Amino acid sequence: MAETPVLEAVAREGVGKGAARQTRREGFVPGVIYGGGKEPQAIAVKFNVLLKELKAGRFLSKLINVKVDGKDNKVVCRGVQRDVVKDLPTHIDFMRLTDRTRISLHIPIEYVNREKSPGLKRGGVLTEVRHDLELFVTAGKIPEKVTIDLEGAEINDTIHISNVKLPAGTSPVITDRDFAIANIQAPSGLRSEENESDEAEEE
Repeated sequence: MAETPVLEAVAREGVGKGAARQTRREGFVPGVIYGGGKEPQAIAVKFNVLLKELKAGRFLSKLINVKVDGKDNKVVCRGVQRDVVKDLPTHIDFMRLTDRTRISLHIPIEYVNREKSPGLKRGGVLTEVRHDLELFVTAGKIPEKVTIDLEGAEINDTIHISNVKLPAGTSPVITDRDFAIANIQAPSGLRSEENESDEAEEE
């Protein structure tokens, strides 16, 4: 997959409310890493670093490398507790992954063969409804991207999830509908001509 973001952390000795308050006073957010067949590990992450990552978006649905005192931990975030008044992080939970762990992640989309799309050749515009797909993946085989082939795509064509060949071992999180991913819209000039033609027929 694309480069995994690294979040630096330090091991935390004390646990409990008092220790957590002290950690926050020192400019850190207390947290824990659990799962993966290992004992839970109490950690602390710099408040400003964590806040920046949270503001970047989709923190709970991407793979993260939490480096605790230099040791790598492949994790996903499974919860962020926030102050009820200030809405700032006060505690964070990470789940440790093994290569066989199944998780949901947002995988970026790459569109190929634009030059082989008759619709785009005629001046059509590719409108991306989604820039990534939320898929169930295996932690040990996370795909870098989902490739969507535009060869043969015409104006007014819509690409649905059912039209996409997903990477091996993955499946969509949303299964109750055949949702749209992208469509090719007519250029404004062509739309105007079609509208004029429709109006003439009505008259």
